[in-house]
Amino acid sequence: MAATQTDLVLKRFASAVRQAVPTVAVWAHGSLALGDFQPGRSDLDLIAIVEVPLDGKDKIRLANMHQQFLEEEPAAAKLHCSYMVRAEIAEAGADHVTWAHGTIFDRPVTPVTRQELLEGGLTLYGPPPVELLPPLLPGQLEDFIRRDLEEFWLPATGRPLLWLRDIWVDLGLLVLARAIVTLRDGRLITKGEALAELRELGAPADVVRDIYDRRYSRPMPMSRWQRIRRAIRARAFVRRGIKRTLAAKES
Repeated sequence: MAATQTDLVLKRFASAVRQAVPTVAVWAHGSLALGDFQPGRSDLDLIAIVEVPLDGKDKIRLANMHQQFLEEEPAAAKLHCSYMVRAEIAEAGADHVTWAHGTIFDRPVTPVTRQELLEGGLTLYGPPPVELLPPLLPGQLEDFIRRDLEEFWLPATGRPLLWLRDIWVDLGLLVLARAIVTLRDGRLITKGEALAELRELGAPADVVRDIYDRRYSRPMPMSRWQRIRRAIRARAFVRRGIKRTLAAKES
């Protein structure tokens, strides 16, 4: 089977990383690992395991590498990568140097990402995730999901203007559906599977179709009124769903 443009970008990136910093492994997670990747629409979610902690000079070198790589590979516009130090890989709450949205910053690698890697991470270089990543502790994934819903997404439903934007509608509904399935069944699902789950949950059909079209087809243009109406319905559905999901834990 011929290599795709994405395959070539990933292969070249894995090589560029190894020239920039001492690298143990490079893995892909997200839609790349779960089998729902959409070229030009999905993010390229990557993890690099590095041998030693990265200092300020390393961060500058990585930022320059990413910027040059983006200039040479337009298909890498959605490429994000966190750099986990091998000796700190078991520390679930630790911050790791990350390139995303055109800048370098620090953030944790979440339990959801860790579980994606353990279940089906794509190995681009080095040993596979199951040889380096420790398994999650019992309840760790579920606790993270509930905390994310309660501390991030529920407050976000109190900010109406956010929901006028496509990204908040897309992520809000998909995160909710995926959270519900993981908490209910103990498994991770793709965004495509989450869309089917949203229909079962009674999400507004036109909003679900809008999300589907943006990911898999071609969305229809929206008027200002249509966008406002979508925002009201999407925000209300997510808010109700989060409250119901959190209440189920307490009952």
